[in-house]
Amino acid sequence: MSKQLLIRPQKTPLQGVISVPGDKSISHRAVMLASLAEGTSTIRRWLPAGDTLATLQIIQDLGVSVQIDKRSDIAWDLTIEGRGLHGWQTPTQPLDCRNAGTGMRLLAGLLAGQSFPSVLDGSEQLRKRPMRRITDPLSEMGANIEAENGRCPLAITPGQLHGIEYRMNVASAQVKSAILLAGLYAAGETRVYQPGPARDHTERMLQAMGVSVRTERDWVILPAAPEGGWRLRPLDLTVPADPSSAAFPLVAAAIVPHSQITIAGVGLNETRTGILDMLQAMGAELTVHNEHLSGGERLGDLTVSFSELHSTNVRGETVVRGIDELPVWAVATTQAAGVSQVEDAAELRVKEVDRISVLAGELRKLGVEMMESPDGFSVAGPLRLFGGEVDSHDDHRLGMSLAVAGLVTHGLTLVHDAGCIADSFPGFVEMMQSLGANMEWLDR
Repeated sequence: MSKQLLIRPQKTPLQGVISVPGDKSISHRAVMLASLAEGTSTIRRWLPAGDTLATLQIIQDLGVSVQIDKRSDIAWDLTIEGRGLHGWQTPTQPLDCRNAGTGMRLLAGLLAGQSFPSVLDGSEQLRKRPMRRITDPLSEMGANIEAENGRCPLAITPGQLHGIEYRMNVASAQVKSAILLAGLYAAGETRVYQPGPARDHTERMLQAMGVSVRTERDWVILPAAPEGGWRLRPLDLTVPADPSSAAFPLVAAAIVPHSQITIAGVGLNETRTGILDMLQAMGAELTVHNEHLSGGERLGDLTVSFSELHSTNVRGETVVRGIDELPVWAVATTQAAGVSQVEDAAELRVKEVDRISVLAGELRKLGVEMMESPDGFSVAGPLRLFGGEVDSHDDHRLGMSLAVAGLVTHGLTLVHDAGCIADSFPGFVEMMQSLGANMEWLDR
């Protein structure tokens, strides 16, 4: 049964204090690395979304014991009995990553170092996504990975891994992480060059677990393992609220007149705060307060108020730090005065779908003329949006971006195939309703 999301024009301000789900990137990494620790890890406010649940199930399929305390629909507490770096069991069937590109790419690095064969597979959508970016460097390390036309399923057989010096052409946390995680099993030092900022959650978590990974200028370096190999300490972690999830209510409050909302405990890792910089560059009233640290990650409460927005140009490292938030930022540009433009964002074309082309097509149905370029797009605003029927194309971020757009349309907006929103943000509609948003699920 497909789910539809109905949004009516928002005639009242959005107001309130909310929490959004835990960070998806950190939730993926936490269950993987906790399963390889020596001892019992505790992970609080873990995100039970479609993508992360796929990773959790894979860890269990590899023989890891997990106790689950379901605090709420968007926050679980996990107790994971680590089995050590070499304690995973041989899987009895292909490991299903569903739609999780992050899960597949990071697990490939870890599975490349195991003494047993495995197969990583996923949904039809995931089978279309490029995997050569991680299979090429892993093969350089001595991994045995077979992929058809550079895509999954990935068939991995045991190999003798050795450290490499790898230069990424484009900064990518997933590529860097796959190499570093394989490096835990490799002989010698592993070095990764990143030509710009990329998420550093893997490095922070490894450091918290006793691995002496370090950064020197643009190089991330995992030294040769000590005698007897790396031994990971258990994790004690509270997962920060996901800044990617926070982006949707933030943009909604910035464009719905007279709104003011606060989002508690959002991760403020500087590699993830591109959306905050983008909104502030447009004149959004956004403040950060109650900053603190948890598990090496910076958190804080974000308050955003409606304001008159103006255009801005986004490129370079800001794009890298906000790549997943660009679809909802595009919605904000429709309400900003002037021509807003983004460059250096070709990565958007190889996400769950070609997010530039598909978003342009769907926003056009609401009256937005979004001009495409090979590596970005531009929008001239402010625009009067009209209601209409749009489709998520089974992309969770596009589905939520279109829902936010529906709040400022004239007329009803219906988002088809919206159930995919739960891939990263279970409870999105209910959370928006708690702020007063005029949206509701329709089942058919």
